[in-house]
Amino acid sequence: MSGNHYENILGYQIATDSIEGCVKKIISWIESGEGTQYFVCANPHSICLAQNDGLSKTALQSADLITPDGIGVVIASKILGGTLRNRVTGSDIFAGINAYLNSREGSRIFFLGSTEKTLKRIKEKMAGKYPRIKHIQTYSPPFKEEFNAEDNTQMIRAINEFVPHVLWVGMTAPKQERWIYQNKDLLNVRSIGAVGAVFDFFTGNVKRSHPFYLKAGLEWLPRLLQEPRRLWRRNFISTPKFLFKVILQRFNLNI
Repeated sequence: MSGNHYENILGYQIATDSIEGCVKKIISWIESGEGTQYFVCANPHSICLAQNDGLSKTALQSADLITPDGIGVVIASKILGGTLRNRVTGSDIFAGINAYLNSREGSRIFFLGSTEKTLKRIKEKMAGKYPRIKHIQTYSPPFKEEFNAEDNTQMIRAINEFVPHVLWVGMTAPKQERWIYQNKDLLNVRSIGAVGAVFDFFTGNVKRSHPFYLKAGLEWLPRLLQEPRRLWRRNFISTPKFLFKVILQRFNLNI
């Protein structure tokens, strides 16, 4: 993470740059073409999951950029006396990078994850919103907890045959971060983003919260009401557990 401003929150180097600063960082990866670099979006739930799984923890800590996606991470920075005041979400990065790619000739994007139906909708939305990006490829992997060697071979082959500037990976956390970490050195791509629910936000499968809730740091509330069975655990278990560990870090106690 050389050259990036960050804060240590529970052992994760969380970027303190603005949305614009984070987007510029990723653009520099695309323009330099020096190896494969990736970013992840951190929230209390993803960090709590990673703390209990060695591979997931390594995948997050090894990212070239970790953005503060959840309001809980911003609160953690305040508890620790840090400077973070605003979230940088996967949707923010997705919009910024796609706008940049739309401004240049010959941009190539690959979408990995989700269903064929959602991926088809993504291509339709991309054509309307970013019409200058003519080269878009998609791949819907099998819906399973863990991919086998053949699954991975097929995904890697599809990506490398296309040679994208950016690979958007839309799986669930921490599955997507683990997959990127384990396979990035086999991929012929400049930048990878683990963006999870962004695929569904972009297509409208899942509605983003009203701007009022976004500004108030309460985006989680309408989403919780939309999907209570899926999201209650992360809001009522992961977030309090995360903040408790942050308080322990604040007072230099064992975390």
